[in-house]
Amino acid sequence: MRLRALIIDDEANILKNLQAIIPWESMDIEIVGTARNGEQALNCAREHHPQLILSDIRMPVMDGIQFLSELRQFDTDALVIMMTGYQDFNYVRSVIRYEVHDYILKPIDYEELSKTIERLADQIRQSYREQQLAQQKWSEVYSLAYEKLLYDHLVDASGSGTRQLMSRDENDSMDRKFAMMLVDVDNYLKRERSWEEKERKLWNYAIHNILQEQMASYPIPYSILQVRSGEWCVLFDVQSQRKFDRQQYLVWGEEIMSAVESYLKIQIRVALHPSSVTIEQLSRIYKSLQRTLNLSVGSNREVIVSDKSKSQSDPTQRLWDRIEEMVTGLKRCDRYRTEAALKALNEGFGQLPESSFERVAPITHYLCLHLLREMRAMDILTNDEEVAIWKQIDRDQGIRETLEVINRLVDQSLENVMKKKTSDVLMLSAKDYIERHLSTELSIDLLADYLGISGSYFSLLFKQYSGETFVEFVTKQRMEMAKSLLALSDKSVTQIGLMVGYLERRYFTKVFSKYSGMLPSEFREKHQKKHENEGLQGWVSAD
Repeated sequence: MRLRALIIDDEANILKNLQAIIPWESMDIEIVGTARNGEQALNCAREHHPQLILSDIRMPVMDGIQFLSELRQFDTDALVIMMTGYQDFNYVRSVIRYEVHDYILKPIDYEELSKTIERLADQIRQSYREQQLAQQKWSEVYSLAYEKLLYDHLVDASGSGTRQLMSRDENDSMDRKFAMMLVDVDNYLKRERSWEEKERKLWNYAIHNILQEQMASYPIPYSILQVRSGEWCVLFDVQSQRKFDRQQYLVWGEEIMSAVESYLKIQIRVALHPSSVTIEQLSRIYKSLQRTLNLSVGSNREVIVSDKSKSQSDPTQRLWDRIEEMVTGLKRCDRYRTEAALKALNEGFGQLPESSFERVAPITHYLCLHLLREMRAMDILTNDEEVAIWKQIDRDQGIRETLEVINRLVDQSLENVMKKKTSDVLMLSAKDYIERHLSTELSIDLLADYLGISGSYFSLLFKQYSGETFVEFVTKQRMEMAKSLLALSDKSVTQIGLMVGYLERRYFTKVFSKYSGMLPSEFREKHQKKHENEGLQGWVSAD
């Protein structure tokens, strides 16, 4: 970091000597100005904002003490060294209140002055690094809080802790408008059935990372929210745009699809809402895009645009609404709401004319898959129960048989969710949050605030539920993800460290070595050949 310095002295020879003898260049300091009195110095300070100032005390027009008094009215950060030939205590005492950081007696000992300047320069740089780190940490916290605010509105939840953190810009945040895309892995449930847990996490992580890199190339603020496994909601902040450029978002959606397919050889589907969305509309539009993706047939190679003109009297709309009611009831452990929605769903099907069964049967199948996916996301079905459900889904069934599957699925899920303890639900939510935010700062306080409980209670629940401390669990998750990325990607060790939440390569290497018994580079060399022919190899190219 190159610093700026200002030199002030009424004696021309001293000004020349200070410029010539002090090794400014080797200390990476630029002299942005010299002045013969305090008045000239103030003009220079206002223009160049020097971080280091050498000033004489006794000068004509405006002396050093008056200069400091004026300077501190608009600059309280510059470090000042006073130079004086007067060993008068009153002069020294008079400048103390203006935060002088050192003083040098004339005749000047240039070696001593050089050491003083170097020490203060190091102090300035250290202070700058600390400010940058603090700003970065605050930006991360604020970004997470903003993301949580969006997520809560997306899933129709609420959280007072986030609102408090966002209060300084809450009005602005609530007034923002967004372009919304929904990204979903094609046939995700069937793909997921063949994956082990580690593979599922890696695929989700890989897709999310590609979305992040692709979005970073677009000239607009954005947020990527993973709502459930294999599904992401992409929000473009269109506050500054004069109009909704539908064609531009269609192009971006197609580019996102191409990027994922190019790197991962996997197809995703993308749906776009055709106009801007307020934060209060996020939940409704998100569900609308879910419905659009699930019920749309045709090519997976193009972005699907949701139909705003679709009538609420459409029977498929009403059926979907009943499914959403059931999901909401299950998430809130509300038996009455869930059973009422199921009853309404059955009655709705009962009122359909036989002539419409052929058209509605495929829709019923998608409704069943959507409901099963929600149940899996909530982890409220046992493996045996899910296998049994899949056996029925895989058969070529009619509408009545599919409806029976839905009823059975809801009944089983309702019983299971009622058996779950509140603490289990909290910890499942915590683990899901950790999995989605491995690359960001994670702490007990942050998770506790997210769940709406105290930090001490969270620590107790987490240890009881997982059998390990929060730090142990997060470290394990990060290290396992790092191992997968080292073996299967071309990212550098530094980049992978950042991707799993470590800002410094040295610290990442230390933690990884302790966890795996080898350096990241050694682990990569050992495992890369083993996976070089696998489908995930090279899903991200080196930057």
